[in-house]
Amino acid sequence: MPKLSSIRLILYAFLLFSYRGAVAQGTVNRPDTSERKWWKEAIVYQIYPRSFKDSNGDGVGDLKGIISELDYIKSLGVTAVWLNPIYGSPNDDNGYDVSDYRGIMKEFGTMADFDTMLKGMHKRGIKLVMDLVVNHSSDEHEWFKQSRSSRDNPYREYYHWWNAENGKPPYRYSLFDINHDAWRYDSLTNAYYLHYFSRKQPDLNWENPKLRQEVYNIMKFWADKGIDGFRLDAFQFAAKDTTWPGFPKGFEQNFTKYYAIQGNLHGYLQEMNREVLSKYPIMSVAEGAGNTLEDAHNLVDADRHELNMAYPFDGVDIPKSDGYSLARFKEVFTQWDEAFAQKGWVSVFLSNHDQARMVSRFGNDKPAFRVPSAKMLATFVMTMRGTPYWYNGDELGMTNAGFKTIEDYRDVSALNEYQHVKNMSGDVEAYLKELSFSSRDNGRTPFQWNDKKNAGFTTGTPWLDVNQNYKTINAAAQEKDPNSCLNYFRRLTKLRKDNPVLVYGKYTLLDKDNPQVYAYTREWQGKRMLVLLNFSDKEAQTSVALSGNPKLLLNNYQDELKTKGIAMLLKPYQALVFDVVQ
Repeated sequence: MPKLSSIRLILYAFLLFSYRGAVAQGTVNRPDTSERKWWKEAIVYQIYPRSFKDSNGDGVGDLKGIISELDYIKSLGVTAVWLNPIYGSPNDDNGYDVSDYRGIMKEFGTMADFDTMLKGMHKRGIKLVMDLVVNHSSDEHEWFKQSRSSRDNPYREYYHWWNAENGKPPYRYSLFDINHDAWRYDSLTNAYYLHYFSRKQPDLNWENPKLRQEVYNIMKFWADKGIDGFRLDAFQFAAKDTTWPGFPKGFEQNFTKYYAIQGNLHGYLQEMNREVLSKYPIMSVAEGAGNTLEDAHNLVDADRHELNMAYPFDGVDIPKSDGYSLARFKEVFTQWDEAFAQKGWVSVFLSNHDQARMVSRFGNDKPAFRVPSAKMLATFVMTMRGTPYWYNGDELGMTNAGFKTIEDYRDVSALNEYQHVKNMSGDVEAYLKELSFSSRDNGRTPFQWNDKKNAGFTTGTPWLDVNQNYKTINAAAQEKDPNSCLNYFRRLTKLRKDNPVLVYGKYTLLDKDNPQVYAYTREWQGKRMLVLLNFSDKEAQTSVALSGNPKLLLNNYQDELKTKGIAMLLKPYQALVFDVVQ
């Protein structure tokens, strides 16, 4: 009988051999990516509360409206909700200008409504992620009122001030200001305050430890109420490079280079993790991921003790610079996957409240192609590695609104930029045409519940006009249609939840140079899935051969599959998902 140490040696050699074989097959990842976490497996549904459902007829969505549709949200198969800001706010930027971090905006309801909503979500197995807006506050917040009251006020250092007797401060760019000037003069103390966004959104001074503790206490307040996570809005800009005297002319085209991941940002996040995040069973996600892949890793790698996942914008920014090139699309998403294959975690998304509608940007919103392209894009989001974030209404294939005049818009950035173009004697018509396609208000039109007045969103006058196609694109009609975008989305969420290979599996790009087709496999623990997506309005051929006896799991068309020899022929915007038997 062999000695115990010999048995251990034999067992160790066997395990090592098995592990190496698994690595060679791509079925084993390092612990950082393969360790199962609820937030990695989550399917996050973003709700823009102002536009979701109005319960009292004032034209503004509210918490009771969300409560009334919790069963709908549950039916989608999502497992978490990211809720845009509901805090007290004068609404210069639709709640992203917070005047009371522990209160509920009156238009949205009461804290009792919030507690009921949170309880209802948890009862249905849905977690709640709150927006944390602490790069800036509202100028109507009590902190700022105190800060601007006198130079020696204790709250003065909660914000960034520049005394006017030192001359005008060096130029900094503001995204939302009419003049794009981030310094606003305030006559009360003869000084300028800094605002990277609207002039009613003064930037908080994170260099001040008292301010940081205020924020951590706010986070603890909501975590103690039982929420499940925070999304840190614009936080990559929170630390300011105070040594930089100014910015070169034209830097606005790449303002993140000068604004993102500056100063001691990582130190603040590590402190936040020690003070709050590590003490609660909550997730954390940063809006934005800095300027480089290294920046992103520094935000989310587990050994950094900062945040759980990054929310990179490279994918949704493609249309701005690359003309919807599928080659560039593949390159961006492949690059991010490869960079985080072994360590760290990212999100996957194609739309949110700051983007125009997904199907109008990346798909085709013409009647003949809207449904298949919306389904195809949904297939992409739900079959990629990373945590998927889904924006409310995209499951219906909601489209851009087609607004024509500036009076149609409510977004502060659109209104101020229009005025800027006008003041500079620019091409107003060209700007309106651009807005019609890319404005944030395209994604903020009221949710289309049915074909009744105002799409069933409100009995009053909606705060933003309802898209006129609500008669044909609405949830009630799609509930009855087994082949609708809505019901296809439900099949997708079930497929993802039933197959953890789609969460953790190795991603391999196939048919890289195909100008129409995005093809890839996902592999994990002996399971392999193949995804074929036609991103064009023409029939497409892929060189990917279906070997063995693949099982078709999902098809966004009801027709039989077409082949040409051993090649697969894909209909316009067709999406196919196969279980490939190994």
